[in-house]
Amino acid sequence: MDIIQIAGFLGCGKTTLLLTIASILSEDHGQKVAMVVNELGEVVVDGKILEQSGIKVKEISGGCICCQVASSFAATLSFLASEFKPDLVLVEPTGVAIPSQVKDVVRMFGTSKVEAGPAMVLFDSSRSEELLDDERMGVLVKIQLKGADFVIISKADMVDQAQLEECKEAIIKEIPQLQKARFIEVSVVNRTGVNEVIDVILHR
Repeated sequence: MDIIQIAGFLGCGKTTLLLTIASILSEDHGQKVAMVVNELGEVVVDGKILEQSGIKVKEISGGCICCQVASSFAATLSFLASEFKPDLVLVEPTGVAIPSQVKDVVRMFGTSKVEAGPAMVLFDSSRSEELLDDERMGVLVKIQLKGADFVIISKADMVDQAQLEECKEAIIKEIPQLQKARFIEVSVVNRTGVNEVIDVILHR
């Protein structure tokens, strides 16, 4: 059972992407998928409707799964592994969670049946300067990006190609270690990059 994080700062489009890829993985690729949602996102996650498509949904509230409610997260993973037995668990942590800490929780509380898979961190291309502004939210955003195995440049339909390149350059300038990282430009609106995300999950 692989744990795939869809992380990123508030408003970057995590929930929308999560719902899209969960449906594709289940319906088109025959994967048994579970979702763990640590907050109410921009799009309401209707567990009953999703479970009709074979996607198991668990919500965890009361704090962040990487710290305040880590034990609840671990218990949820244990329940899914023993009762639902999914191929993949897609995790949406809160918008202020640290991806590396979420991975640590999986490793500490996991079993041989549970593996901490890649962390995909979303970065909103329409708010590049705002997100990297140290005096506002930049410190947290940069910590999140440092924990990324893949960087997803979201809302690619809202900017042009030159702006997308500037966005990536700005991220690499702030975090040089990401120079060799894989960037995926994604727009759920027109499905740009969605299949590439699916490919990364299936062939990680």
